[in-house]
Amino acid sequence: MSKFNVLEHEIVPEHHLVPVEDEDKILSELKTTKEALPKISLTDPAIRALEEALNTKIGENRIIKIIRKSPTAGYYEYYRVTVKGVF
Repeated sequence: MSKFNVLEHEIVPEHHLVPVEDEDKILSELKTTKEALPKISLTDPAIRALEEALNTKIGENRIIKIIRKSPTAGYYEYYRVTVKGVF
């Protein structure tokens, strides 16, 4: 029996780990700071599946780019920052 990958479900938006070297550029474009970004827990099923897909541990304070499909805008990108535990 194969393991279910939540990232492959049709209602789960795409999740991407932003490379550390791109974080400052993104924050500058958004005119914000990591502290002001919405949070996503490291225990979130999408983060766990992303870690497995990338074969790496995602630590705290990393930016995750989420691409959501929109019937009016086509695609919408937004960002979250990883945190330990529940917030």
